[in-house]
Amino acid sequence: MSFWFKTNRFIKLLFPNYIWDIPNNEKKVFLTFDDGPTPEITQWTLEQLKKHNAKATFFCIGNNIKKYPEIFQKTIAEGHSIGNHTFKHVKGWKTSFEDYLADVKLYETEHYKLSTDHCNLFRPPYGKIKNVQAKALQKSGYKIIMWDVLSRDYDQSISPEQCLENVLNNIKIGSIIVFHDSVKAEHNLKYVLPKTLEFLKEKGFVCDKID
Repeated sequence: MSFWFKTNRFIKLLFPNYIWDIPNNEKKVFLTFDDGPTPEITQWTLEQLKKHNAKATFFCIGNNIKKYPEIFQKTIAEGHSIGNHTFKHVKGWKTSFEDYLADVKLYETEHYKLSTDHCNLFRPPYGKIKNVQAKALQKSGYKIIMWDVLSRDYDQSISPEQCLENVLNNIKIGSIIVFHDSVKAEHNLKYVLPKTLEFLKEKGFVCDKID
């Protein structure tokens, strides 16, 4: 899945119990940010979103919440949604059922130390999760949130211009778009996000959070 900017329709049909996009009649799109909170980068991201009156969903790593609780709390205070991205960013395909669920629970421990907001959104790191892991999480109340457009901002072999082009060319109403508020993505993100927000505003899109 990580090789595509636009998620293939066949993949969506193959995994219909995951959320790949959110069709709507209000011209909404859904910006998401993985791997934070990260000093400076998450703060900068929040400033950009505020400037454009945009809401988003942040899929946080539990260990980063533990390190940077103030940024995590600020993200919630500014009206964005939060999702579980595991505690250590573990790859489901290479992790046992028990260890994977334990890592998800570790995330929950950090989340609920700092927030009473219910966390029912989950995004598997790398988009890789075993069917048995996903079913267990869904049974416990999680929605598995995947994506329609992958910016690949973390890929340092892609220029900022190419990254932007691939994002803008693939957005449609209901798209779930993945960015990363991480050090690895910083160079591309700082070019692409402001221009994406400007483009969406000009085209009359509304950036909303996922509930």
